[in-house]
Amino acid sequence: MSEDKPRVAVCPGSYDPVTNGHLDVIGRAAKVFDKVVVGVVNQPVRKQQTVFSAEERKRFIEEATAEFGNVEVGIMSNLLVEFAREQGASAVVKGLRAISDFEYEFEMNQLNRKLAPDIESMYIFASPHYSFLSSTGVKEIATFGGDVGDLVPEPVARALAERLSR
Repeated sequence: MSEDKPRVAVCPGSYDPVTNGHLDVIGRAAKVFDKVVVGVVNQPVRKQQTVFSAEERKRFIEEATAEFGNVEVGIMSNLLVEFAREQGASAVVKGLRAISDFEYEFEMNQLNRKLAPDIESMYIFASPHYSFLSSTGVKEIATFGGDVGDLVPEPVARALAERLSR
């Protein structure tokens, strides 16, 4: 890799909603790469209807990562490797929490590598205090009126309470 070419990585996900675990991975990636582009999946294939629109999810992440000068947020409506190429990225960075994450990510890595052998997949292990944290769990807690204030950024916690509380 040339010294004058910026090291760019994409951190993809549905981020519905973005959690403090996601932000931990993004922040740690931002320390390693010159530029990190958070790719918000417009219409997730594996998930049901999203709670927040892609634009809302993008805005939440922009607000939460404003302190980083090298993080941008975009909405992905195409294959991850195509989005990565559009961003000039040489790497995809994802977080891993548990064996179940590994199994899925291993399969995705193999498919992405077949489509784009020039784009590396890299994984950041979840910090211990976020290893249990998932967007699905956060939504379930919020649905039943539980406090998610220490799991997600404050604006996200407010929006979840408004949208999901029974």
